[in-house]
Amino acid sequence: MSDLKKIRNMEEFAAVSGISRPTVSKFFHDPASVRPSTRHRIEEALDRYDYRPNIYAVNQNRQLTKTIGVVVPYLADPFFAEIARKIEGRCIEAGFSPSLFSSHGQVELEVEILDTLRSMKPAGVLLAPLGRSSDKNAIERFCKDVPTVLFDSNIAGMGEAFVGSDNFSFVSQSVEYLCRTGEPPCFFEMRDPANPNAHRRRTAYIDTMEALCHVPIVVKIDGKGWNFEEIGYQGALEALSERKLVTDTVLCSNDRLAIGFLAACYEKGIRVGKGDGCALRVAGHDDHPFSRFTCPSLTTVAHNYDLVSSQGVKTVIRLMESGGRFGKRTEAVFPANLVLRHSA
Repeated sequence: MSDLKKIRNMEEFAAVSGISRPTVSKFFHDPASVRPSTRHRIEEALDRYDYRPNIYAVNQNRQLTKTIGVVVPYLADPFFAEIARKIEGRCIEAGFSPSLFSSHGQVELEVEILDTLRSMKPAGVLLAPLGRSSDKNAIERFCKDVPTVLFDSNIAGMGEAFVGSDNFSFVSQSVEYLCRTGEPPCFFEMRDPANPNAHRRRTAYIDTMEALCHVPIVVKIDGKGWNFEEIGYQGALEALSERKLVTDTVLCSNDRLAIGFLAACYEKGIRVGKGDGCALRVAGHDDHPFSRFTCPSLTTVAHNYDLVSSQGVKTVIRLMESGGRFGKRTEAVFPANLVLRHSA
């Protein structure tokens, strides 16, 4: 018997043995799926640390499909396309087959997808729900039947875990920077936002402005659905024409609204940026994959795509190895990073 510290789970075993977590998981699901040299290293580490996995959980997973379901609200949104791409890659690395679904912003379709997944008997599911508009009862029933980890949009009490970005970190960084370098920003958002994180961002904006002793100014624009660029463009044209902006700094709820705002400024002949000849500063949130290619390039706050996707996949695999239940719901949120570009 080894006198080394007792290893409690597969994650600790991977860390002390110096072998990647996905490779260890592949070995326990099918030893022949890893290279002979890697298999030899794992077997030596098993002897050295006297570690044995939860055989019940491993066997249970072998009775299920090797499928991990991935559900996003709107795959045409490059943010969700990018994070789904990274999740897919990590599932494949771990020896699972990802099945990707998009609910296209429709509550009824989200419920249909959950019913389809339930019939597929996946090993686990990573679900980014629509959020406020979701059918909470349908999601709750699904999470009781299928090991589920929520990501991006957190619905309290749903699923065994949540992995995502810290919205307060997003907005506090952008507001503090803009206040420090010029006029305090107004907050530009949809009156009835589809983005599940929009309300948390508005609250964070108001709280941060008040903490800095500034008066919060929220500019609401009309529009429904996920066509954010068009909604931002039309809303900005109206706000600029009717002089609704009482500050020269505009902080948009997300980058897609900001892209529409920049297009409206160009049409109006308004120069955006920081410096001589510039009339407005514009910033957004998310670090949308296209935001560095706007004109001017967009100042924003970035998700840690790699960390959220890798932690999401690690969590759902750990959940499956635990027999589909953690006992206590866990949450992991990661701070954002301010990205300075020419628009502000």
